[in-house]
Amino acid sequence: MRTKSRKKNRINVVTLGCSKNVYDSEVLMGQLKASGKDVVHEEEGNVVVINTCGFIDNAKEESVNTILDFVERKNRGEVDQVFVSGCLSERYKPDLEKEIPDVDQYFGTTELPSLLKALGADYKHELIGERVTTTPKNYAYFKIAEGCDRPCSFCAIPLMRGKHRSTPIENLVIEAEKLAASGVKELILIAQDLTYYGLDLYKERKLADLLRALVKVEGIEWIRLHYAFPTGFPMDVLDVMNQEPKVCFYLDIPLQHISTKLLKSMRRGTTYEKTNALLSSFRESVPNMAIRTTLIVGYPGETEEDFQLLKDWVKEQRFERLGCFTYSHEENTHAYQLEDDVPEEVKQERANEIMEIQSQISWELNQEKIGQVFKVMIDRKRGNYFVGRTEFDSPDVDNEVLIEAADHYLSVGSFVNVKITAAQDFDLYGEPVS
Repeated sequence: MRTKSRKKNRINVVTLGCSKNVYDSEVLMGQLKASGKDVVHEEEGNVVVINTCGFIDNAKEESVNTILDFVERKNRGEVDQVFVSGCLSERYKPDLEKEIPDVDQYFGTTELPSLLKALGADYKHELIGERVTTTPKNYAYFKIAEGCDRPCSFCAIPLMRGKHRSTPIENLVIEAEKLAASGVKELILIAQDLTYYGLDLYKERKLADLLRALVKVEGIEWIRLHYAFPTGFPMDVLDVMNQEPKVCFYLDIPLQHISTKLLKSMRRGTTYEKTNALLSSFRESVPNMAIRTTLIVGYPGETEEDFQLLKDWVKEQRFERLGCFTYSHEENTHAYQLEDDVPEEVKQERANEIMEIQSQISWELNQEKIGQVFKVMIDRKRGNYFVGRTEFDSPDVDNEVLIEAADHYLSVGSFVNVKITAAQDFDLYGEPVS
């Protein structure tokens, strides 16, 4: 028997996938709130919007399972409507409509006005920078561009997000000012490719100019760069890092592999030699920079020799931060024409090997921090600890600094000078100093 939901006319936005999806959900929620809607993030509501990810197999599976779960809840009368948006919906809309017809409506990544209309709200163009942030109050993801023009063979993002489109500098400054006014102290700049920023609008790379504009925003104390592309990296960004204390000594630059043969097949536009030269120039220009990278193992044609080269290179480079993914064979990508010839168990073994090497590197680098004092932003309290980060660490993916809550009372969102007293692979322990 169908039962009515207790919380009527409350819209629950559920976010899956990357930080760019988090940002999109926040914009959606800001628009809904401006239309007077009762909107929550991942809480109970009788209307559900699932913002999906469609990047790789695991993400697609999670998205489909979440849709099925809410459809089941709808059939039981626990929710009234289920809407699906985001990358999975953009990429597989006809298939989803056929396979899961009980969803009320599917929307792609560029159909925000239509989604709002279905939810009984109006799209307001004038709401520059209006968002309902879902991250801790002290930091926010800050999307500076949408889409991607890169031709990487393994990547389906251009299929789901379209061509690169930069947001004008003046609009981003307005958004940063609004975030600062709400208590945000750290901007985490994201895009499919930060380094392409400005080419479409200004006919030249303008990331350095954008950073110079953002550092002037009062209240913003840290600006962090995520998802840079190695080919055509704008080196003037390094000058801004050195000149402007607000720009963190941190760069997330997914390099994917080091075998020239595989980099060519991946259509990355670089080689073993060029990649190493770029990393050397980073280290020379900003010696204290923490470099985060991500790698793909098990790409079609990756031999034991290629993998050995990758392992040796990881040991040699000693990246401060590193993540490793197994290759996912994605339809309609250029690499889909190749034979997915590395067995799944071999892919997983290789990923585990890389992360074991990185774990040891991270442990060794962290031991060197013992006795040093770092400026730490306090993100939250968890159990018996206050949990914070240095400027060399991004939320959710990097090291955390743990401080005993029983011994020290700290304010979430504040900056504290912390002396590191102990260190593990990915956690630092410390105590505040004056």
